[in-house]
Amino acid sequence: MDLSLVERENVLLGQDFLTWLWFKTDNDTVLFSLADKRTFTVHMEQRVSVQGGEGEGVETATVSSPRGELTEAKTGLRTGKKVNKAQLLFTMDQDQWLVQVSAADFGLSGLKTPKISARDDEGDDPDAKFLEKMFLLERCLEMFDVVFSQFLALRMSRDWAEETNRVGRWING
Repeated sequence: MDLSLVERENVLLGQDFLTWLWFKTDNDTVLFSLADKRTFTVHMEQRVSVQGGEGEGVETATVSSPRGELTEAKTGLRTGKKVNKAQLLFTMDQDQWLVQVSAADFGLSGLKTPKISARDDEGDDPDAKFLEKMFLLERCLEMFDVVFSQFLALRMSRDWAEETNRVGRWING
């Protein structure tokens, strides 16, 4: 199998996912549920990169906005570009995780977890802070997996055609 074809398909799937997620969370607060029934939200946050074209004609526009106004990136979508990187904010209860996601390889970077508790009692396990940080990392990956699984279920269903129409109306609206 041609590896470049597989890579292109992965990029397209990643771009579809990030574009759909932006659409899904742009106007409504969408609650996602973990296996333990805890709910969380996810939003595009402050930094989105859109890309279009092929080969040497690839054009990328990255928009950073401290107030989360991503109108220039949305304009890029109207011209046929797709989301290739996005900063996502996951929120559960009072905790927040901020992470950059790449459409090309689903790589996560710059992950900021909620602060770990700073208690330093004499009886505490010396590994407690490390273990708490690992738990928070795993929680972020779990939330990402839930959102991506929901996207894949929709993407492989008969409802995908109608969903792409809704995304198109959102982009052009």
